[in-house]
Amino acid sequence: MTKVLVSNETDDLVGHKLFSQLDSVEVVPYDPTTTELDDRQRLADIFVPPYRGTNRPMPLMAQMPNLKMVQLLAAGTDEWEPVVPAGITLAGARGGHAAPVSEWVISAALAQYRQWPSLVRFQDEHTWAHRRFDADTLRGKKVLIVGAGAIGNATAKLFDAFGANSTLVASKSRPGVHGVAELPGLIPGHQIVVITAPLNDGTLNLVDKGFLAAMDSGALLINAGRGKIVDTDALVAEVQAGRLRAALDVTEPEPLPADHPLWSCHGVIISPHSARTVPGTNELCYEVAVEQVRAFLAGDVPPNAAKRREV
Repeated sequence: MTKVLVSNETDDLVGHKLFSQLDSVEVVPYDPTTTELDDRQRLADIFVPPYRGTNRPMPLMAQMPNLKMVQLLAAGTDEWEPVVPAGITLAGARGGHAAPVSEWVISAALAQYRQWPSLVRFQDEHTWAHRRFDADTLRGKKVLIVGAGAIGNATAKLFDAFGANSTLVASKSRPGVHGVAELPGLIPGHQIVVITAPLNDGTLNLVDKGFLAAMDSGALLINAGRGKIVDTDALVAEVQAGRLRAALDVTEPEPLPADHPLWSCHGVIISPHSARTVPGTNELCYEVAVEQVRAFLAGDVPPNAAKRREV
């Protein structure tokens, strides 16, 4: 029997049910806050860290001599790639987050374009603010989506439903998708830029001073990828100047310190890395995780396996 180590926290109980449906699999519960595994847990072949506080059980890997695979519930694998030993398969749950995160992106765009932050402030002041704010529509807007995976494609479909026109960018070009090498020429002329890319060597600080300067005045930057993809200081300078707006689910640093200037930037809305945090997302992620493990047990490379450098 293949032993799959799955967190015993409430959020992860759905994972016990789903993994138990696999043939020849024994689900072994563990506490992700512990520092010591028991004898049964140490025999795990596959390790599933929880999504919430996913880094907490990282040190436990050293106690699993039979470990062959680490299956994450996050879409990206960047945080684990440096610590998972070479020769052990590492896979993410890409696809499980597409629906909730793309919904967050649309909600962030609508909040900014329909001026909900201003409206809430007027409401707090008991002010009937008719014609005292400038709302806009998504219809006809051009949207540049950097990251053409499951989340990026789901986001494009939602924007298209609102009458916006989406342009997708990935690391390499393919039919219907531009390559990142084309990005400098694509940035101007788009009123909304959405980041849904993973963090890697190619996307670290991709949205730098030059990228932001190339955006149209009044454009909206939405980051649902990773905070380190955006140069925070450069973004602060642009929004403080009133040239750009932003909606951020991720920041650098994270959590954002209470005295950070981003908090008080007019034209910025921030959510605390919670775009995927709605009912049902954990089950979606575990469904993807089960399929990755099923492929691994069949002797195949899981579709979401990280492309890792051997060391």
